[in-house]
Amino acid sequence: MTNRPPSVILAGGLARRMGGGHKSMLKIDGVPMLDHVIQRLKPQVSKIALNVNGDASKFSGYNLPTFADTIPGFLGPLAGILSGLRWAQNLNADCLISVAADTPFFPENLVEKLANNTADMNEPLALAFTRDEKGKVLRHPTFGIWPVSLADNLENALLKGLRKIVLWVDQNDGRGVEFDQCLFDPFFNVNSPDDLVEAERLIGMTK
Repeated sequence: MTNRPPSVILAGGLARRMGGGHKSMLKIDGVPMLDHVIQRLKPQVSKIALNVNGDASKFSGYNLPTFADTIPGFLGPLAGILSGLRWAQNLNADCLISVAADTPFFPENLVEKLANNTADMNEPLALAFTRDEKGKVLRHPTFGIWPVSLADNLENALLKGLRKIVLWVDQNDGRGVEFDQCLFDPFFNVNSPDDLVEAERLIGMTK
């Protein structure tokens, strides 16, 4: 892959199950979870931006473009993706990669695999997925490749009440790109205090 796309890290959630605040600033192995995400993402993309709702001052030290949802009301990650697409438009990019700020172990070949598996599409649109031990497909809707050309389409869908990422992707003929599980699902995400404890355990397996 020669032309690396820009990427948005979705950190705009309310983190209710973690007591509120910015979940991505919780520490794993002594550093904020966001640091782990940036470290994995940076070699894969051309630019990184943060989608953050609420007080963004805690992220000022990262020196990254930071923006809230373009549509107010905490409409979920699909609104964050739209904000990322508007940012990517200003960069004259063709597509955007999205990742979640609470998923610190995602694949180091995420972008390459998403791009390669959509190279034949006029409008590259795909989500990552893995399979559980029984072969059931587990879709990871915050990890995807998004065509800038569909930004208006997405905005209209949001304004009409659509909230589910997978529904919009399916409506627009998006694909799934499979990623292997090794020691554990690389898309393990931190949604609770117990998950944070588990992340501490898992990070030892990645070193």
